[in-house]
Amino acid sequence: MHLTRLKLTGFKTFVEPTEFAIEPGLTGIVGPNGCGKSNLVEALRWVMGESSFKNMRGSGMDDVIFGGSNERPARNMAEVSLTLDNSDRKAPAAFNDTDVLEVTRRIEREEGSTYRINGKEVRARDVQLLFADAATGARSPALVRQGQISEIISAKPQSRRRILEDAAGIAGLHSRRHEAELRLRGAEENLTRLEDVLGEIDGQIEALQRQARQAGRYRSLAADIRRAEATLALIALHDARAQEAQASHVLEEAVRGVADQTGIQAEAAKRQAIAAHEMPALREGEAAAAAALVRLKRGLDELEAENRRARQRAEELGRRLGELEADLARQESVGRDAAESLARLSAEDEALAREGDGAGSGAEAAEAARREAEGALAVAEGEHAAAQAALSDLAARRSALEQSLREARQRQDRASGERDKLRRELEILDSSNAKTLLDRLREALATAEKAMKAAEADVGKARAAVVAAREREAELRNPLAEADRRAQRLDTEIGTLRKLLAPAAGDRWPAILEALSVAKGYEVALGAALGDDLDASTEAAAPAHWDDTGEGSDDPALPEAAEPLLDHVRAPVALRRRLAQIGIVARGKGEALRRQLKQGQILVSREGDLWRWDGFTSAAEAPSPAARRLSEKNRLADLEREAKAARVAAEEARRALEAVTLAARQAAQAETTAIEEARQARRGVDESREQLAAAERKAAETLVKRSTLAEAIKRLGAAVSDAAAQATTHETGLAALPAPAELENTLLKARLHLGECRAAASDARARVQTLAREAELRAGRRAAIAADIAAWRE
Repeated sequence: MHLTRLKLTGFKTFVEPTEFAIEPGLTGIVGPNGCGKSNLVEALRWVMGESSFKNMRGSGMDDVIFGGSNERPARNMAEVSLTLDNSDRKAPAAFNDTDVLEVTRRIEREEGSTYRINGKEVRARDVQLLFADAATGARSPALVRQGQISEIISAKPQSRRRILEDAAGIAGLHSRRHEAELRLRGAEENLTRLEDVLGEIDGQIEALQRQARQAGRYRSLAADIRRAEATLALIALHDARAQEAQASHVLEEAVRGVADQTGIQAEAAKRQAIAAHEMPALREGEAAAAAALVRLKRGLDELEAENRRARQRAEELGRRLGELEADLARQESVGRDAAESLARLSAEDEALAREGDGAGSGAEAAEAARREAEGALAVAEGEHAAAQAALSDLAARRSALEQSLREARQRQDRASGERDKLRRELEILDSSNAKTLLDRLREALATAEKAMKAAEADVGKARAAVVAAREREAELRNPLAEADRRAQRLDTEIGTLRKLLAPAAGDRWPAILEALSVAKGYEVALGAALGDDLDASTEAAAPAHWDDTGEGSDDPALPEAAEPLLDHVRAPVALRRRLAQIGIVARGKGEALRRQLKQGQILVSREGDLWRWDGFTSAAEAPSPAARRLSEKNRLADLEREAKAARVAAEEARRALEAVTLAARQAAQAETTAIEEARQARRGVDESREQLAAAERKAAETLVKRSTLAEAIKRLGAAVSDAAAQATTHETGLAALPAPAELENTLLKARLHLGECRAAASDARARVQTLAREAELRAGRRAAIAADIAAWRE
């Protein structure tokens, strides 16, 4: 599988839908720091099933959603889609039916992630296995991050082994093995729990058997309990009647007491009415007194507040008087300081004015000396510049001619060497034979294209065979699964019935019921006729057992309309005589035939009605435990037959499925072989085309190069001649240049005179600047003195 496209929407900095094509070969993404290059790698890891938000450089998995900026609001969803090329069909079987796989992971804020493959929702585990089979994944060394190389160097042997397994492409097998081990352990735990449950059921069965035996004793005690309860009810009735008479007497006494208390209550109500009539006047007096008290309290509060305000005003006026006295003393001191300062400043201003008048004549003389020194400096600079220019011009001309001469000779040598080299290359090109190579490559390309078409046709046939085999396999898999489920269900039911029908653990005397076999439909009749007698054993040592008393040839015959129950039951010899005296009749005829019964004979219906020779009659009720046990025995035999047939059918379906599966596997192998051959053929065609194209490009390049070389050789010959002529011209010019010694002497004299003029001009400027600075300082000081005098006068 190959990655072909990455699409991001709302993932970190990629707020708008963005799509990256991953072309064959090397795909690179460049950009400045912070532009989102690392986010692309994290998007690949995230869509491959990364579950740790720390590895995504966030404090939670919701941090991969675009969080908003000054221009755009935050998003509530992020989605990354990765498209895979599955043309080699190496994906897991569940997703290997298409040539293109699109793996999508979508996250909504505070709702978690969902995974989809080709639009179908899958588990995160399925996505991780898909990429693990392709030797990659979110934690795979195939995705190199910062610092991973140093981690691999310092990794433990176990970590290095995991890296090698990922590189070998067996990480998916280890994941599947781990998952299978977990499932097997779960199945073992389920089997253990099932065994515990079966043990509990066995214990419950034993308890139920004990309870069944106790139920027989319960029926015999129930009648005694009912009679005792009736006697207790009669005694309670006599006691209740006596309590009723006593309660009637108490009720009469209570009625008389209620009448007396009613009179007392009426007298109290009258007194209450009189008191209620006098209450309004008393309440009005209380309200007036309360209002007067409130007015007095309010007046007292106002007087106390006025007194506090007066005291605070007196304290404030005292503080103000002290502040005024302190301000008066401070102003008097300031006045004395102002008079002294005005006198001192006036004297200083007069002294500065006298200094300014004396410095005016010195400044004019210094300015005249400065102008004269600068004039002499300008003349000296002109003479120095002229001498310098003449010498520089001579040096520049000499240097230019020497440089031009060197360049001309270098061009001549370089052009001559290149011309010789190009002549040798042209000779090599003329000796090559490209046409024969092109013809041979064209023939090889035609042969490879024919082989590719034949291989593609074989792939189509193999693919059609695989599809047909898989469809047949899918058609047979459901019947096999249904047959297996039916066989397992029947085996489970058989096992349950066998455990239910198994004799109780520790039972020394097995019941005769275990040795009976009754025809279907007669279980209820047999249970109604014998009931608890079927729990007795055939062992002579048992406390309750059946003995063989012979054939009973002198026993009376049943009525003609009755059918012996013995004809429908296979039983031990000890029970046959009893069964021969039990007749099966229709439900509506039992009452009429009961009068024809002899001693010891019984009539039963298939529904469970019973008529005994001594007049005892029982209507059909729910099946007895013995009848149910007999029904379950018959049901067990039917289930065993059905289970055998189901196992045979399941085995036949399994053999047919195995044959179809083998055919599908062979067809898939043939398809794989055909695909590989087609791939090899396509690779051969591509290689032939590339070789032919390269040869054609090389031939065209050779032709162009030949003409280019001839042209270049001609051009280089002209360049050699031009360079030789230029070198001769430059040599003549150098010989005609004058000697530079006289110009250097003139320049030296001008440089010495220029230095003397510069020193004189610098001294004159310094003198002028000093006098000007002193005048500025005097003017500034006089302005400050005037400002201080005005301030003190204010």
